Amino acid sequence: MTLRLLAVHAHPDDESSKGAATYAYYRSRGASVMVVSCTGGEGGDILNPAVDAVAMAHRDLPGLRRREMAAAQAVLGIEHHWLGYVDSGMAREDGTLPANSFAAIPLEISTAPLVNLVRDYRPHVLVTYDENGGYPHPDHIRCHQVSVEAFRAAADPTRYPDAGEPWQISKLYYDRILNAQKATAVHAMLSERMPGSPLVERLEEIASWMSERPQTATTRVPVGEFFEARDAALRSHASQVAPDSEFFFWPNELQREAWPYEDFELVESSVQTSMPESDLFAGIEDEA
Repeated sequence: MTLRLLAVHAHPDDESSKGAATYAYYRSRGASVMVVSCTGGEGGDILNPAVDAVAMAHRDLPGLRRREMAAAQAVLGIEHHWLGYVDSGMAREDGTLPANSFAAIPLEISTAPLVNLVRDYRPHVLVTYDENGGYPHPDHIRCHQVSVEAFRAAADPTRYPDAGEPWQISKLYYDRILNAQKATAVHAMLSERMPGSPLVERLEEIASWMSERPQTATTRVPVGEFFEARDAALRSHASQVAPDSEFFFWPNELQREAWPYEDFELVESSVQTSMPESDLFAGIEDEA
């Protein structure tokens, strides 16, 4: 049986900053991995003004972001699907969103294409964001809502009856990759090995604001040997990520010692598993 993982993200580049090492790891084990980008990132900005394709970034940012996504896909060896919605951008001061943007479309409508994809791809695991979207961008929150709604609706023969045969996804996970324990562990080792590095202060800041979040991870996937693939995928999104970003890029050898994992929270499961886990597919092959 080929195990199948479906990861649903709001924008191109989210897949590379939130789970790329895990996707590369499971591909190396022969699993099938598909990433869904709900939007094309049209509402984004040029976050790396030094990007080589700066002229195209100013002229056609959505087109450039499609090229960048294709490059990241090739690095990770995954399948990719555009859900087809338009980036909502951040909400205006009055709380409104552009008409027909992803977060402005009724949930029942925006869920339909993902249900169709789930019933066609038939994944065993779905990974997405929590109810806060990881951070409160309207598209991240809608991504959570659409993902959870599709997780449930795809198994219900009375919902979306024209979208294919019902399919029950075995496990639903939330991304918990950036967490206080990880940031604290890497910060402690970095302080010891590289005192005076600007990264020490940066990681201290990250660990501080992450400490306010509850520790809810249930599953630590050992993916340290795939950190380089993760970083290469992220650097593929050059309009969004500077190659020397202190937020995203920490010394990999040090990370492999301090925290060689990507973390997730098991939210729903129809198979038996025991906590803590080290495998998103734990319990699934036993039920096959």
